[in-house]
Amino acid sequence: MTVKELRLVVTADDYEEAVAFYRDVLGLPERASYSSEDGRVTILEVERATLEIADPGQADFIDAVEVGRRVAGKYRVAFEVEDAAATTQKLADAGATVIAEPTRTPWNSLNARLETPGGIQLTLFTELDLKQA
Repeated sequence: MTVKELRLVVTADDYEEAVAFYRDVLGLPERASYSSEDGRVTILEVERATLEIADPGQADFIDAVEVGRRVAGKYRVAFEVEDAAATTQKLADAGATVIAEPTRTPWNSLNARLETPGGIQLTLFTELDLKQA
């Protein structure tokens, strides 16, 4: 058996706001959208997906590094972006709440934590090269 795609399905009370936030502000390209009398769905593309599984101790450590305290629930979405600082500001301007400004991590990335208008916690991260270490 081979898994070919990972999809995170988000149920958003304000569908238009969520689509605009992720597609128009964050810049995820739209692959497809469908509507019927039962509802609507938009599928947005991400260049690459991974599934990261952490035990509670590691989740506590990540929150401590990124935010300074435990704030995430069982699920958090992380996006690698070219410029975590600029993207944090862009998403904040579009209605996201900044939980923690971009912070250099022990694993040499710049990470910020936000909560989206739909209530999803996001980590934005930029991998830093060795020259910046």
